[in-house]
Amino acid sequence: MGDCKMSSVLLFLFLLLGFHPLVTADLNSDKQALLAFAAALHHGHRLNWESNTSVCSSWIGVKCTSDQSGVLAVRLPGVGLFGSIATDTLGKLDTLQVLSLRSNLLIGNLPADISSLPSLRYLYLQQNNLTGDLPALFSSDLIVVDLSYNSFTGKFPMGIRKLNRLSILNMQNNSLSGTIPDLDLSRLKHLNLSYNNFSGSVPISLQKFPTNSFTGNSLLCGTPLAQCSAILPSPSAIFPPVSNNTSDFPPKHKHFGTKISSWAIIAIIAGGLAAALLLIMILLLCIFKKKGSEGGGASEEKSYYGGKNEKPKDESTSGVQGAEKNKLSFFEGFVDNFDLEDLLRASAEVLGKGSCGTSYKAVLEDGTMIVVKRLKEIISGKREFEQQMEIIGRLGKHQNVASLRAYYYSKDEKLVVSDFVPNGSFSALLHGNRGNGRTPLDWETRVKISLEAAYGIKHIHSEANGKFVHGNIKSSNVLVGENFEACVSDFGLSLLMNFPVTRSRIMVGYRAPEVIETRKFTQKSDVYSFGVMLLEMLTGKSPLQSARQDEILDLPRWVQSVVREEWTAEVFDAELMRFPNIEEEMVQMLQIAMSCVARIPDQRPKIEEVITMIEEIRQLNSGNRSAQEEKVENSRQRQLMRATESMYN
Repeated sequence: MGDCKMSSVLLFLFLLLGFHPLVTADLNSDKQALLAFAAALHHGHRLNWESNTSVCSSWIGVKCTSDQSGVLAVRLPGVGLFGSIATDTLGKLDTLQVLSLRSNLLIGNLPADISSLPSLRYLYLQQNNLTGDLPALFSSDLIVVDLSYNSFTGKFPMGIRKLNRLSILNMQNNSLSGTIPDLDLSRLKHLNLSYNNFSGSVPISLQKFPTNSFTGNSLLCGTPLAQCSAILPSPSAIFPPVSNNTSDFPPKHKHFGTKISSWAIIAIIAGGLAAALLLIMILLLCIFKKKGSEGGGASEEKSYYGGKNEKPKDESTSGVQGAEKNKLSFFEGFVDNFDLEDLLRASAEVLGKGSCGTSYKAVLEDGTMIVVKRLKEIISGKREFEQQMEIIGRLGKHQNVASLRAYYYSKDEKLVVSDFVPNGSFSALLHGNRGNGRTPLDWETRVKISLEAAYGIKHIHSEANGKFVHGNIKSSNVLVGENFEACVSDFGLSLLMNFPVTRSRIMVGYRAPEVIETRKFTQKSDVYSFGVMLLEMLTGKSPLQSARQDEILDLPRWVQSVVREEWTAEVFDAELMRFPNIEEEMVQMLQIAMSCVARIPDQRPKIEEVITMIEEIRQLNSGNRSAQEEKVENSRQRQLMRATESMYN
């Protein structure tokens, strides 16, 4: 009886496998569709698509299904595509799930055969110049739709009301008009309809979204915007419901009927195959279960854990397991709207390499710009790493401390993710593009950035009962915002690192003498590094300087050698000399910097004392002073300068 059942199962399986060619997608058809799409556009030869090469293994921006039977994703962000998207090209990619053409120069209408692709899940068309009305029909499985920053006109597409899986909808900065329909989409988490020409009241189902989802629509009112001043008709009264006439919706298309009927047949066959294969697996499992029950249990346990009584390895040594492998850990206050896979496929550029690792600017599919730092030389285990990240996340809530969005830990990779800061670093502003045509960083801005950085360091030092240490203070780790507000970054990471045997010259230039010898960071060594940064701000020079006979001096000793020869004016950055009435303040700031870089740690002030001295200088020089005050102050300056000189004698 058992042999009869087995023979029947095998025969049924053989017959089913004979239907396999019916469900195999035509990859060659997809290739021709992509070639037609590229041929209709100008792209500056940035695409390497050729008819004689493999779509799945060599074409830029193209990813195939696992069995290489069709195209799964087309990602061409910012490659300079110019022109209109031709119909009957991308609309033929029946297996396409991801389409990203953002940040190009696309014009004309959006073909309806693209938005209605049967397998489409993610549609990214933002930051182009697409025009005309939006298609009425969208694929029912869409999860993300981003049509922002285009020139679309017309009314809100009613087809979006049927997208029950939709999670993100971005349509901001277009010219859409009319009322917004009631979108009763339970999975919709992010909505942006701002800066269009929508009118009427915000539907009840969308009133849970924040104000910035609707701003820039002057004729729109109701929660969360200002209350409507008059009773307005309901959206359904202005915007008629979808017609029940199947001939009107969806719109007619030349090949639409044929395409749907073919897919219906394929779906039926595929569903039948899947059900049959599942039945076969169940039958086979039942047949062999009795044979395996006598001794198979122990062997299965052994193969899974590596030994009969052996426990799984700890994540700190084996890396994050299972579902956690690609999971980012987000800090409190940040939404987990991207994952590790999004980071890996984002367009990226190197911002710089430092002692803690390499930083990359990454642009996500939705246009969000972030910074990903790939850490190196991390010797701590997973638990210690997470504890340190918890502290770093808590400290990042200060306005002068850079906040991190998320982190990732595995055996082979450690990443931290933060927001992109538009003006870059203090170092770039001080040293970048020096020469003719450069706009120098003025004195007021330099002092503002330095003072705010000091506030950030003070906040960091207040953690752990006033014992926390930054450990890597330098001008490239002071980030500068759009309004030249400063925040300190990369704090606390050095405590997780293996102190490198070979250190860069720049790193050594910021290190206090005792750190180079003992490899231990303290708050006093942080003050030393901040003092070097102040000298860098004053002199416009890097932390290490060449002296006579090829001797290399750190910046504090170089400044001391110049001051000793009474060439104090030669110390200051030539770019600062064009600004009037700041010489006295620069000298005072120089004295503060030199007190910070005293070779004996106990002779250095605390960071809060440094802040007090800088603020006193600012107040003293902002008002009018009497001749007696000038005389007293000049005497104090001479005493401080002599004390400073004695530190290196």
